[in-house]
Amino acid sequence: MLIQLGIIGMLAAMLPLAIVWVSDNPDKYRKLVWVTLFLTFDLIMFGAFTRLTDSGLGCPDWPGCYGHADPLRAHAHISAAEAAMPTGPVTVMKAWVEMIHRYLAMAIGVLIISLMVIAWRKWRQSGRKETRFSPMLSTFLFAFVCLQGAFGAWTVTMKLQPVIVTTHLLLGITLLALLTWLGARQTDHPPISPSAITLRLPAVLAMALLTLQIALGGWVSSNYAALACTDFPLCQGMLLPPMDFTHGFTLWRNLGMTAGGEYLPFAALTAIHWTHRVFAFVVIALVAWVALKARKIDGLRKTARWLGIMIAFQFVTGVLTVFLDFPLVLAVIHNGGAALLVLLLTMLNYKIRIAVKAA
Repeated sequence: MLIQLGIIGMLAAMLPLAIVWVSDNPDKYRKLVWVTLFLTFDLIMFGAFTRLTDSGLGCPDWPGCYGHADPLRAHAHISAAEAAMPTGPVTVMKAWVEMIHRYLAMAIGVLIISLMVIAWRKWRQSGRKETRFSPMLSTFLFAFVCLQGAFGAWTVTMKLQPVIVTTHLLLGITLLALLTWLGARQTDHPPISPSAITLRLPAVLAMALLTLQIALGGWVSSNYAALACTDFPLCQGMLLPPMDFTHGFTLWRNLGMTAGGEYLPFAALTAIHWTHRVFAFVVIALVAWVALKARKIDGLRKTARWLGIMIAFQFVTGVLTVFLDFPLVLAVIHNGGAALLVLLLTMLNYKIRIAVKAA
C-alpha cells in the first residue's frame, strides 16, 4: 500500500513538473517555486473544504483507506460503515474528499523534494555564490513538510482532536509563508524607499496577530463552534453572552468533550466563537493601518494595495458567513482569504527586509 501511495503522489506531481519543464520560462526553478506555492494554497483551501464537510475521518485510518491506497478498493468497508451510520463520518463522498486531500499533500511533498534537490545542485554549480539558490530554506521546507505530514496522520489517528487539527492548519499556513519567502527571494523587486524601515516592527506584529487570529479561527472550526453566534455584531442578542473560557480554551481534550470527559457546554463554544470575532477587529485595524502606511512608500504600494483589499474582503466574507447561515462556499473562501493575507504580509515583510539590508 505504501508503495502504491508513493506512486500516486509522484504521478500527481508529474503534471506540475511537466508544466514547468515544457514552459519557455528560462528560470524554471523560480517557476517551480511559484507553482508549488500555488498548489499549497490550493491544498489549504481543499483542507478547509475537507474540514468543513466533516470529511476528516472519511478514511478512519492513515495513510491509506481501510488498508488500501484508494477508496475504490476500500468500497466494501466504506459502504458497510455508511450503512451502519448514514450520517456518520464515513461515506463514499467523504472518503474521496479525504483521500484527494492526501494525494495533493503527497504531490506537494514531491515538489518540495524536487526544489531541495535542484537548489543543492544549482548552489554547488554557482560555486556557492548564488544566494537565491542557498539550499538551507528548501531543506528546512523538506523537514517542515514531513512534520506537517505527521500532524496530518495524528489528525486522523487522534480522531480530530481540536489542538491537533488547529496545529495542522497553522503548519499549513506556515508552509505557505515559507514558500512565499522562497518565491520572493527568486524575484527581482523594484527599489524600495529606505522609509520602509519604519514599518519593520508593525509588519512583524501584524503577521503575529494574523497568525493568532488564524489559530482562533482554526479553534472555532475544529470545535464546531461556528454556529454558537448566529447574529452580528451581537452574539445571541447580547454584547457579552454567557461564556465558559476555561473549558473552551482547554487545549488538550477530545473533540466535543471537556478535559474531564464530560460534554463540552454550549457556553464554551460561545467563548471560542466570541473571542475569534472580537480579536478580528484588532487584526483588521492593525493590518489596515500597516497597508495605509505602506501605500505611501515606494516599492511597497502594490503589495499594500492588495493587502488593503484583502483585509476588507476578509471582513465582508466573515460577516456574510454569519448572515447567510454559514454556507460552505463562503466558509471555504473565508479560509482562503486568511491564507492570501498571510501571503501578502509575508511578501511585505520580505520587501521591508530588503530596505533594512540596504540601509
